[in-house]
Amino acid sequence: MTSPPLPRPDTTPAPAAPAHSGRPGLPRVTELLLSAFAGHRGAGLPLGPLTLIAGPSGSGKTSALRAYEALARLGGGAELGEAFPEPGACVPERARADAQQRRGFRIGCTADGPGGPVRLEVAVQVEPELRIVGERLTADGQVLLETALRDPRRRAVQAAWHTAGAAPVTRAPLPDDRLGTALLPLRVAGKTPGQRRVLAAAEQMVVALRSVFPCDPRPDRMREPVPAGSGRLLGGCGNLADVLWRTRAECGRRHALLVEAVRAGCAGPVTDLLAEPYDAGRLVRALLDRGDGTRTELRLLGDGELRYTALALVLLTGPGVLETDVPGEVPAALRTLTVLADGLERSLDPGQRTELLHLAARMCERGHIRLAGAVSDASWAAGVPGVTVVHLDRD
Repeated sequence: MTSPPLPRPDTTPAPAAPAHSGRPGLPRVTELLLSAFAGHRGAGLPLGPLTLIAGPSGSGKTSALRAYEALARLGGGAELGEAFPEPGACVPERARADAQQRRGFRIGCTADGPGGPVRLEVAVQVEPELRIVGERLTADGQVLLETALRDPRRRAVQAAWHTAGAAPVTRAPLPDDRLGTALLPLRVAGKTPGQRRVLAAAEQMVVALRSVFPCDPRPDRMREPVPAGSGRLLGGCGNLADVLWRTRAECGRRHALLVEAVRAGCAGPVTDLLAEPYDAGRLVRALLDRGDGTRTELRLLGDGELRYTALALVLLTGPGVLETDVPGEVPAALRTLTVLADGLERSLDPGQRTELLHLAARMCERGHIRLAGAVSDASWAAGVPGVTVVHLDRD
């Protein structure tokens, strides 16, 4: 019994990085491949430094961001069940089981960087049990790694990677619940030119995928004082006050930029955004300083003001402040943080979303931060330089 075949590698070069991408040598994901995932079939979504995925409800915007997040988790070494906590929702609704009653999905991505475009494709079986049944890593049309499920009774896939030495390929079993590409640096010696090429491609893919921050600020969780903690912002931004307590003291320049951004997006005068101890020091609360002795607690702000403030903070900080997987073995100068923002424009008024988009464009231009945001309509982004818009439609 063999696994369902992956599609043959597409040797069409990935789109070139735009001139505004800042540091073109940094590994980065330039395309999301949704071959058969949830409501997507044969989709390839181009990703620039700042990408808006636009479409009506039910067009698959959220599922596209979840696929990206899952790939990032796998790239960081997570097990399959951790990356896909609800795998059944990833299977296309009309997908039929094969003769062995197997159903699943296929996703992947293209990562560009110093080694040129590298493409990853992964086939996942959901029924009758969750496992990776096929994986392919290619560059310039050459297969560098390929895995397949040969014996369903074993919890392993047969892997073959390019060697170009005394033997053209090396074969070995790999676990069926982890991404083989992420395991290659531990398995490949790097003695031959072929092995070194495999290592370079795998490392480029893993570095491009890691450091992802899924972000969807929840105003209902941002209004109340919070316990002091690690000072690392969570995806729902409910601990915003704790993070402000830290960042205001650590980096005055970035905090000044944040205050400037908040001033543009919040009603009334704003001279500072600060945090202070509350309830005998057991909690921390955030406030706006109005400059005339008046301070406004964040609980009094509107949903749009709170979401705008949280998203501005995300764009103006870095991986050390966000609750994300930071590849410690990679120098900071070679990392790229990717923010995945579902419902990016939710609750924002026209002025707030325009200000936020211009801030995102300025930050993404530098090359160390990228943003992929889901929006219902992207017409308001017209004329903003550096924005890639991907339109999705309901089938």
